[in-house]
Amino acid sequence: MQTHSRSHWLGVDTGGTFTDFVYFDGKTVRIHKVLSTPDAPERAILQGIKALQISFDGLQLIHGSTVATNAVLEGKGVKTLYITNTGFADVLTIGRQARRELYNLMPKPNAPLIAADYCVEINTRLAANGELLQALTQSDIDALLIKIDALKPQAVAINLLFSFLDNRQELEIKKHITQRFKNLFVSCSSDVLAEYKEYERGMATALNAYVGPLMQGYLNRLNQQLTAKVNLSVLQSSGGTVGAQQAANQAVNLLLSGPAGGLKGAQYVAGLSGESQLLSFDMGGTSTDVALIEGDIKLTSEGKIGDYPVAVPMVDMHTIGAGGGSIAFVDAGGLLNVGPASAGAKPGPACYALGGTQATVTDANLVLGRLQADAFLGDGLQLDLVAAKKAIEKIALQINATREETAQGIVRLANEH
Repeated sequence: MQTHSRSHWLGVDTGGTFTDFVYFDGKTVRIHKVLSTPDAPERAILQGIKALQISFDGLQLIHGSTVATNAVLEGKGVKTLYITNTGFADVLTIGRQARRELYNLMPKPNAPLIAADYCVEINTRLAANGELLQALTQSDIDALLIKIDALKPQAVAINLLFSFLDNRQELEIKKHITQRFKNLFVSCSSDVLAEYKEYERGMATALNAYVGPLMQGYLNRLNQQLTAKVNLSVLQSSGGTVGAQQAANQAVNLLLSGPAGGLKGAQYVAGLSGESQLLSFDMGGTSTDVALIEGDIKLTSEGKIGDYPVAVPMVDMHTIGAGGGSIAFVDAGGLLNVGPASAGAKPGPACYALGGTQATVTDANLVLGRLQADAFLGDGLQLDLVAAKKAIEKIALQINATREETAQGIVRLANEH
């Protein structure tokens, strides 16, 4: 964890829709809000710094982000290849015995984080005591490199059995991959989570690879733009902070980066009024986070992001893919659905009048009169009620309901998540 001794401080939270700023110069507090720039999150951060006219000299920037969170919830991480021992390629798909719909005779399985075609095996094996039973051969390595060249992944996750006892086989595979594919993001389970339980270790490693290039890219670009005058710290899922480089390499520890900051804020504000028992509810544009605080913020290593277990330390929080920008749609069976896909900041909900045409939870709330059309949203935005009504009406026609009934249904479904 880093310590901070600077002359002025800036907190920045990058969400799927908005990027929020809180600036403190030792005397006064200022806040600001801009639309996020999902294709390059650092751009919105730099826009906000410019608008606030903040000097880089002596600045401590503490950054929380839901970029990794939303990528997992929406299935928008990078194309990832998973490498494991012969016979274990389906571990991530099979998972554990626990099921979400225990009494459903025909449950619909969720899509795996990594498709079966991108789960490949290599013929090497350690025993449970760390003894090498099957060493890597050059022909195995060559065959693997050919597969990587053919599949063209953007990241690779390596998870070998008992690598927490001896990681040399994983490191050997990584060495050959990085020599051949110099810009490929490679994540080893022995670096991410050096513990037993191959499923949880494999999932943590896969998630690290799945969001790693996204976080690494924008954090590196942000660090370069800020120059050495700024001390950039990134919030981890546990509530602590690390430097940008470590954060970029261990992106799995950022899956609750933004939400952890929100939880810390909720605890602080409640404490001002003497409250120590509280339920925190944090709804953004793409995701919603709920946590119970009983005196202290609880940490867990058995958390989940959506349906994926995350066995790294994080605040004990439940996160779902439902937010103000969650898109409403009618499925093949004629049923109304909401999320997890989000309109985000670009094009955003229809009522933002930024090119979005799909109905979202925000549009539904506006149509129901729960939001004021002329309310200030930050960054000079005003809500377009006419555009929201048109978007809701498209859905209403498909389910043979009134505009208001449809809006009510969208909000109700979002709440039921």
